[in-house]
Order: sequence, then structure tokens, then C-alpha cells
Amino acid sequence: MNDTTGAKPNISKHFTSSILLWVRTDKPRQESMDRWKGPHSGIIAATPGLFEYRQIHLDEHNPGRWPATPGIETLIPADRRIDGIAEVTFENALSPLAGRKQTALAFEDEVNIFRRTLLHAGPPGTSRWYDVAPGEKTGSRAVIYLRRGTDEGTIAFHSFLKKELAPALIAIGTLTELRTQVFLPWNEKTWDTPNVAHDNPADQHLHASVVLGFADEASRDAFYADHAAALTTLLAPRVAAIHAYDVTEALTYVKNSQILPHYEN
Repeated sequence: MNDTTGAKPNISKHFTSSILLWVRTDKPRQESMDRWKGPHSGIIAATPGLFEYRQIHLDEHNPGRWPATPGIETLIPADRRIDGIAEVTFENALSPLAGRKQTALAFEDEVNIFRRTLLHAGPPGTSRWYDVAPGEKTGSRAVIYLRRGTDEGTIAFHSFLKKELAPALIAIGTLTELRTQVFLPWNEKTWDTPNVAHDNPADQHLHASVVLGFADEASRDAFYADHAAALTTLLAPRVAAIHAYDVTEALTYVKNSQILPHYEN
């Protein structure tokens, strides 16, 4: 159980890119997920300038865990349902330039695994990791993707995430992990891998993600049952969509700028 006495957790700010991934449909899903976990992970992990690299594997059956809410898209459209996320955190703003050789290899291998990939990046320092439960193990996770409402401006939305949503999540008192990330305007050319789709209609754009960690699946279920309604009240004036995914694995291959001999789950 984390500290609920009102002490603010330590916050570290990072430069992170999240690549949303959809596996190919002409082969068994698990075959693609295993190749991503295995050979493909080695290509990315060897990239110079990484502070952290982890793969977030999402449950195959993810219709959308957030409670149905009038006026907000909580049911995830079947063709936009993500299979996994490559979460890449750089040492500094220039690190992506150092990794161009490995990035080229990743480009070549993507088509063997994925049918669609979309890179979402935030400005340096806008990926925030909250140390909500030092030393406690995370046994279950959820990923929440948010789409801004049509009348919600970028700056106001970023401020809302930092000053209102994150404190409300911390106040729940049962999280073992909390990471938030806001995205720059999406640009297909940022990650234009060959022979892989990058279609992203404007009405499907996502603008922020929240990764939540829990002690176990029961705690994750209790989060939706006990806290989603109050959080919806907070979110409703700001968002057009809340897509909540169950995570099956979060595998770390690079940690604190070091390639791990074996991934950590």
C-alpha cells in the first residue's frame, strides 16, 4: 500500500516516444507478439542513447474497460484496437540522432510483425513518472488513452493532465505505478516505415496516455469499480474518448541506460 498521508511523490521528467502497434492478421497473433518480444526487441535495445525501452503487451480482448459514458467514446473501435506499445525513453533530446542505424533496422523488420504502426512523441520533459509506491511490486497494469474534446486546447489539456488528473490519480492511494505522457501533433512522416500502414484519421487521433500500475488484477478491477465514476466527472468536460486497455505484460529491456541481460516484467 502506498503512502496516503498527503506527501507528494517524487516526479521524474523524460523524453519518451510511444509507438502504437497492430500486429499482422495473416498469421497467428501470438507468433507476431513472440517475434516482437524476441528478435525485434534486440534491434531496439541496441539503439544508442536509450534511457529505457519497454514493450507493453495488451490483452487481445480489449473492448474498452472504461465505464460507458454518454458523449465519450469508451468502446474502442475494433480496427483501432491496439495490440502493443513500444515505449522508448531517450537519454536526452539529441539521442534519436545517435540511433539512426538501429532505427533503419527496425524499419526493415516491422513489416514481418506489424500491419500498422503510429509513433506518438511528446516534447522533452513532458513524459512524467510519479514515484507513487517506492519499492512496491506492480502485478497488474492498465493503459488509458485520451482524446481531447473539440473545444479543448493543447496547452490547457496538458495543464489539466499535470495539475488535475495526475493529483486525482495519486490521491486514490492504491497505485503502484503512474506515468503520464502528452503527444505532439501527429505526423506520419516521423515514423514512415515501408510496407506498413500509418493511417490515422483526424477523428481517431490520441493526445495523451496514462499508465497505471496495481498490486494485482483485483486492485485493477477495484479501480474501475470504485474510482472511474469520479474520474469521469473530472475528465468529461475535457475529452472526447477514454480508451482503457488491460496490460498482459510490460517487459523492460533497457533500464537506466543499460541493456538488461534478461528482460524484466
